[in-house]
Amino acid sequence: MENTPELVKSFLNYKLSIQNRSIKTVEQYEIDLMLFFKYLICRKNGTPLSKEEFDNTDISGVDIDFIRKISEDDIYDFFIFVSRERANKARSRARKLSSLKTFFKYLEVNKKLIDKNPAINVESPSVKRALPKYLTLEESISLLEAVESDTESESRERDYAIVTLFLNCGMRLSELCSINLSDIDTEMRSLRVIGKGSKERIVYLNDACRAALTDYLKVRGAISSKDKNALFISRLGKRISNKTVQWMIYKYLNKAGLGNRHLSTHKLRHTAATLMYQEGGVDVLILKDILGHEQLNTTQIYTHVSNRQLEDAVKKNPLASKRISHDTPTDAKKDSDSGEDDERKDHDV
Repeated sequence: MENTPELVKSFLNYKLSIQNRSIKTVEQYEIDLMLFFKYLICRKNGTPLSKEEFDNTDISGVDIDFIRKISEDDIYDFFIFVSRERANKARSRARKLSSLKTFFKYLEVNKKLIDKNPAINVESPSVKRALPKYLTLEESISLLEAVESDTESESRERDYAIVTLFLNCGMRLSELCSINLSDIDTEMRSLRVIGKGSKERIVYLNDACRAALTDYLKVRGAISSKDKNALFISRLGKRISNKTVQWMIYKYLNKAGLGNRHLSTHKLRHTAATLMYQEGGVDVLILKDILGHEQLNTTQIYTHVSNRQLEDAVKKNPLASKRISHDTPTDAKKDSDSGEDDERKDHDV
């Protein structure tokens, strides 16, 4: 953060220490703000926007006087730049705008250093929200069976417990890897996880989770002193890493014939949420708490309607049984002749 303006440092520290945002979130704020200020200084000084010169731009001198001169048009110009020169898609531009709005709000509301947030009326790019990828119930069972059938693996019980927790509880990868033995209650009814922003929540365990964890704990190996409280450990006796879990999931997805689906550990979280909502009928408000979402609109992506539900809905249309009447050619001819005779009779009359 050597080149980071003091006001940006203050904002980042506020987000990290006071609002308890995750390190990754704060790092993304910094990247977005640094890019924005580099663009403004390069444009002001007439510096070419080529990558090398742009990246070496010093923004440490950005102060409150500089910031007070920023206008709404400057922000729009910045988004034209990242769209054309950096090929930023709508989702990336929307995130950058969110960073700017949050930063200027901090200066206006918290620090009272500016009179107006110049980004307040800038409209966010329209982002198409893709439906989450997930496994069907049958595919989820196939994945579990792929682990179960791998009898040559020394970590079969561990891997089965990990996949079971992902598919039943909808944990994030970081949450699962950070679980300690002390986080599990004595009756193995629930466990504590640390979610985004270091927020704690209780995850309840069903029969499948309890059985898988019980089997794993029976064979759990020796632990190094540093990681002796870790629930899931590697073959070296250390806390299991995110990369190890990801590799293991890819391995069994391939074994289950699902390797061409571009799935990941996070897609197993999507799977758990989708199965709970669609198959289990879990209320979306309860699902929000299970997944550890702050906002309900984040959870509502799982309320998408499955193809099967769409097909069933069409079948329930009251007109679904209405069909055209197919008379035999002879009957049709008789009807036609009868009609002609009637017309003649009417004409004669």
